[in-house]
Amino acid sequence: MGFRKIDGHVHLLGDGSSGSGCWFRLQGPWSRILARTLIKEVGLPQSVLKNGQLDQLYVERLLAQVRGSSLDAILLLAQEVPRDSHGNEMNGVGAFYVPNDYLLRLCREHAEFIPAVSIHPARPDALEELEKSLEAGARVMKCLPNCQNIDCSEKKFAPFWTGMAEAGMILLAHTGGEMSLPVVNAAYADPRILALPLECGVTVIAAHCAGRSCLWDPDYTEPLLEMFSRFPNLYADNSALCSPIRSRAIKAALGADVSGRILHGSDYPIPVSGLGPWLRGRLSWSEYRNWENENSVFERDYQFKRALGFSEDSFTRLDRLMTGG
Repeated sequence: MGFRKIDGHVHLLGDGSSGSGCWFRLQGPWSRILARTLIKEVGLPQSVLKNGQLDQLYVERLLAQVRGSSLDAILLLAQEVPRDSHGNEMNGVGAFYVPNDYLLRLCREHAEFIPAVSIHPARPDALEELEKSLEAGARVMKCLPNCQNIDCSEKKFAPFWTGMAEAGMILLAHTGGEMSLPVVNAAYADPRILALPLECGVTVIAAHCAGRSCLWDPDYTEPLLEMFSRFPNLYADNSALCSPIRSRAIKAALGADVSGRILHGSDYPIPVSGLGPWLRGRLSWSEYRNWENENSVFERDYQFKRALGFSEDSFTRLDRLMTGG
């Protein structure tokens, strides 16, 4: 049996309607526009934002879309709340929350789902939550340093990173700017803050190849490329590169010296479109039109990534990392 083709960057969302403990906040006109866009991309009616059925309908749609794709599984991400340096919740700051317990339960129920827990290392019980997650079968931990207020280079977090390394848990860390969620500290978008976990021996995946999220973001692609030469345990994913702005990082991700470090991911439910790659000359008109209207977002992103030239190994690389293959 070969390695599984996995979408390694899929967000779980919910509104708590099933008792999941999830919440989803709509604050201000931009967040409402964004929420409607995401719900449309998923293929759910806009009424789900008011009717209190997001938990169930979102999971049903996830299952339908992955089963209608060429992929074997998806890495499903929990979402920790932003915390201050003492580990206290920063009330009213986060846009959504997905508890680890809920994520782990769904992943036990559905073979297509692989869990990526979310643990803020400043939590007083961070090491206990890490051990609990490992016992439940999680092998990936996801964080968004700039949105969750995590300075990964903080020395006091070294025991947490060491614990992850010793257990073989992979760190999937957001890098580059962010416009879909509230940013607490924009400086933490810099991939260079990941040097400490890398030095502690953690296998790190830099999400989005550290590219821009919007036109006025700093571009951290070059610093990330420099880090590849220093850290053999550093990887990156190509999530959201089928979007107008982040598609700028495609050239770097396809470079011969780093292509063996790239993993596949979509950033679902962020919209997937071949328009940006086509405008940059990365897709032909026929490749763009062939898949732009594909119903399964996972299949659409998979086919665009193949057409862009990402290797077949990029789709199975996460499975190899998780299993030591």
